[in-house]
Amino acid sequence: MLATRKRKTVARLTRNSKIFKAIVHAIQQKKGEHIVSIDLRKIPEAVADFFIICEATSTTQVKAIAENVTVELENACGELPYKHEGKQSLQWVLIDYVNVVVHVMLPENRRFYKLEEMWSDAPQEEHLA
Repeated sequence: MLATRKRKTVARLTRNSKIFKAIVHAIQQKKGEHIVSIDLRKIPEAVADFFIICEATSTTQVKAIAENVTVELENACGELPYKHEGKQSLQWVLIDYVNVVVHVMLPENRRFYKLEEMWSDAPQEEHLA
């Protein structure tokens, strides 16, 4: 059985939403690389409106990016994550804000799991690091 995930807002997010911009900015502050957003709003089976994916060059940087996203979202938007995954191994940290899911990955994990290919039918946008 799937866990119930209630969306906090009635309006769906856009790339101009405060939470979206705050996440991308928090990643950029910690020098996250190859930042890509995937717009899942028109995919019926998607669990979120957006995925934001980035790479880190080390487990230390994965941790720094993930922590910065969490702190910045709480400070800028008053948002706390619904769920965190991967904080022990720091190979791939997932931060779930219900409408937006953030993926901070080491390059080898990103190449292996190929999230962008898995969701290739959704519009994608690169963001400068």
